[in-house]
Amino acid sequence: MEWSDLRIFLAIAREGTLGAAARALGQTQPTMGRRLRALEASLGQTLFQRTSDGFVLTEEGTVVCQHAERMEQEVLAFQRTLAGQQQELDGLLRITSSDWFGVHVLAPVLAEFSREHPRVTLELLTDTRFLSLARREADLAFRIKPFEEPDVVSRKLLRMPYAVYLKKGTRRPRAGNGKGASLITMDHAFGDMPDVAWLQAQFPHATVAFRSNARDVHARLCADGVGLAVLPRPLGDATKGIERLPLKEHPPSRDTWIGYHRDLRRLGRLRALLDLVIERLASD
Repeated sequence: MEWSDLRIFLAIAREGTLGAAARALGQTQPTMGRRLRALEASLGQTLFQRTSDGFVLTEEGTVVCQHAERMEQEVLAFQRTLAGQQQELDGLLRITSSDWFGVHVLAPVLAEFSREHPRVTLELLTDTRFLSLARREADLAFRIKPFEEPDVVSRKLLRMPYAVYLKKGTRRPRAGNGKGASLITMDHAFGDMPDVAWLQAQFPHATVAFRSNARDVHARLCADGVGLAVLPRPLGDATKGIERLPLKEHPPSRDTWIGYHRDLRRLGRLRALLDLVIERLASD
């Protein structure tokens, strides 16, 4: 039994189809199918039921999956330990954050780091999903809520201020009414964001014109005159064609947290980037 075959097995179990698993591992679908058949043949068991909706674990597959996940944790721990012992400032650092935060807050810091350490390759993954630090999907993560995963070292980095913006030159609606105004807000999946309820409470008679899970989209639509938008100040202040709407009450601010797996705490290039990020961005 090869670990690489079990890795393929786990990818299929998690993704549900050969195609999705192949994309996740960077392999071809025929290779994935061939390796799965080889694994099933070596075990003498059928691990998946093939259905029209994808691959579903059999009872035997569920047992194998439990053991394979424990093996995966050991392999990942081994890799993290080796990585954490590397002190040279070269190699890869994978960072994850939201899209607007990566562009408007992190990019200048990452550019400075790259100039100082040209042998380190930085990879920034902007995603609405929380990528796994334990599985090395990312080495360093920036989030708007505290980390709950075990073995993650984290700290609150900064308090992000928000403001309401509108296209320059347009009529300013009154807070507490908002009749005739249009709102740009988060989609239903992110409807629990504190600024969503705040914006509608400030302008109860306004209509929602546009929803999106991307703050950069909010800023672009606001500049095009679609409506009012609550934006993080670094994004809103940098967007041409819009201005802050002066209000007595400001939108709720949000904390930003930074975290990494404890096995990487001695990794030289990670420590160097952390020091620079904290120096440039951390609020008192």
